[in-house]
Amino acid sequence: MSNEPTGAQLVISTLKALGVETLFGYPGGAIMPIYDALAGSGLQHILVRHEQGAAFAADAYARATGRVGVCMATSGPGATNLITGIANAYMDSVPLVCITGQVSTHLMGTDGFQEVDILGICLPIVKHSWLVRDPADIPRILAEAFAIASEGRAGPVLVDIPKDVAAAKVGASSMATFPTWTPPAPDADAIREAEKLIAAAKKPLFYAGGGVEMAGASPAFLDLVKRTGIPVVTTLKGIGVVPTTEDLCLGMLGMHGTRAGNTAVQEADLLIALGARFDDRATGKLNAFAPNAKIIHADIDPAEINKLRKADVAIVGNLKTTIESLNPKVEGIQKWVEKCKADKWEHRFRYNAPGAGVYAPGLLKLLSEKAGDKFIAACDVGQHQMWVAQHCEFANCRAHLTSGGSGAMGYGLPAGVGAKLAKPDHHVVTISGDGSFMMNIQEMATLNRYNIPLKIVLLDNSSLGLVRQWQELFYQENYSEIDLSDNPDFVQVAKAFGIDAFRITHRHEVEGAVDRLLAAEGPTLLHVLIDPRENVWPLVPPGASNAEMMEERWDEPLDSY
Repeated sequence: MSNEPTGAQLVISTLKALGVETLFGYPGGAIMPIYDALAGSGLQHILVRHEQGAAFAADAYARATGRVGVCMATSGPGATNLITGIANAYMDSVPLVCITGQVSTHLMGTDGFQEVDILGICLPIVKHSWLVRDPADIPRILAEAFAIASEGRAGPVLVDIPKDVAAAKVGASSMATFPTWTPPAPDADAIREAEKLIAAAKKPLFYAGGGVEMAGASPAFLDLVKRTGIPVVTTLKGIGVVPTTEDLCLGMLGMHGTRAGNTAVQEADLLIALGARFDDRATGKLNAFAPNAKIIHADIDPAEINKLRKADVAIVGNLKTTIESLNPKVEGIQKWVEKCKADKWEHRFRYNAPGAGVYAPGLLKLLSEKAGDKFIAACDVGQHQMWVAQHCEFANCRAHLTSGGSGAMGYGLPAGVGAKLAKPDHHVVTISGDGSFMMNIQEMATLNRYNIPLKIVLLDNSSLGLVRQWQELFYQENYSEIDLSDNPDFVQVAKAFGIDAFRITHRHEVEGAVDRLLAAEGPTLLHVLIDPRENVWPLVPPGASNAEMMEERWDEPLDSY
C-alpha cells in the first residue's frame, strides 16, 4: 500500500499547519473523503445540524477571536445551505474559509446527483474562490485562501474540491509560504491635511465603524479619543470600539440610534469617519446626513472612499497606523463637548416603562451589567437586536456579535455556539426573538451533544416584532403575516433537546432570572414573555433624515429599572 497522502489528507494536514483548531460542518457524499481523513486528526470538528449553522458558527468564531473561521459542507444542497452564511460574512467583512465537496470531475456538467455550480453561485459574495483540479495544489490553495480571507478588508473565500480529487493519491506537494500581507501605509500628506481640518473644527465628531476593530486599532482609537476629547458615535458593527460606558461615547447613530448621537452628527462641522462605510441604516436620507460637516474618511478599502459621500480628506491604508499617526491640535471645542454630554444625559434611555410586565431594554441592560467585562452577546435580528445595540454595555467590539449588513435571522443560536467555543471563559449569551430563534432552533441539539454552556435569552412577543412595528407605523396597522401566537412551548422544546430552561412573565422576576441564568453551569434558556405591542424607540422613519426621529414619551419621571 502506498504511503502517499490523498488530497483529503492534505486538506486536514494543511488546516492543522495553518493553525486551525476548530471547524464546523456537516458531511455528505462528495465531501466524504475529507471526513474520512478528519477522523482521528486531532482537529475539533463541531457537527452542526444544518449547514447554515456551520457558516454562522464559524463566522462568530472568527469575529470573537479575530482569526479565520472554517466551515465545511458537501455538494449540492450542503453547499447551497452555506450561502446565507457566506453572504453574511461578505457583508460584514468576516474572514471565513468555506470548503465544499463537489461531484467527481467526470460528472461535472452532467447534472449529476447533488451537483451545483457553487463556484458560480458564490462569485458575487466571496473575495475569491477555487475549484481544485489537482490534489497536489491543495496545500497551496488553502494557504492562499487563508491569506486572502484575512488580508485587507477581510471576507469569505470558497474552496470547492471534487470527490475524485480529494480521494486521489498525491506524489509530491508543498504548501506555498505566503508572506504576511502588510497593509499600505497611509499617505503622510493626507494625515497632515486631516490634522488641519481637525484643528480648524469647532464641532468635530468621530464616526467609528467595525473596521476599527478589524484593524486591531481599538486601543489606539480610545487613546485618540481621550487625547483629543472629541465625542464618538458608532455604527452597529462599531459598538464597543470604545467602551459604551465612556463619557464621550454618544452611542449608535442611524435608524435606531440615540437622540444624542444623531443630533451630534447633524450639528457637527467635521465628521471623522474611521472604518465606516456610510451605510443607509446609519445615514438615513443621505443628502441630509451631516449637512454642515466636512468629511475625513479613513478606510483600508479604497472602493468605500467617495462611494456615497465625497471626502474632503481621504486616507486609504492601515487604519491602525492612521489612527496612531493622527496628532491634531484640538482647541475651542469645550462648548461642543459639553453640549454633546448634556444631550446624552437629557436623552438617556429610561427604564420605568408602565405596567408590571417584563421591559426588555431593562432586562438586557441588567444582563450586560451583571455579566461585566466578559459579556459577549451573540444577537439575532429583529427588535431585540436593536435593544441590545441600544441598552447593553460592551467593553470591546468583539463582545457584540450580530448580523449587520445582511440582517440574517437565525444567526444568534449558531453564532452563540461558535462564540462560546472561541471564548469558553466568557459569559456568552445568545439573545434572540421568537421569529429568529425558530430559524435555526435545531442547533439546540449541537449545544446538548457537546454540552456547550451557552446561555440563551429568548424574548417572545408572539410576532415578527420589527415587521409588526413598521406595519403599525407606516402601513396603517395592516398586520400582514406577522402573527406567531402558535409558537411552541419553548421551555418544553428546550427540555426536549436536553437543555435546561425556565420562563418569566413579570418584572419582579427579572433580577433573579438573570442571576440564575448567568450562574447556570450548562446550556440554559431563559424564555421571556414580553408585550407584543412594545416598539423600538427612537426610530428614524424611512426616507427621513436622522434629525426626524420618532420617540415614545412617558409621563412618569426617569427612574431605574
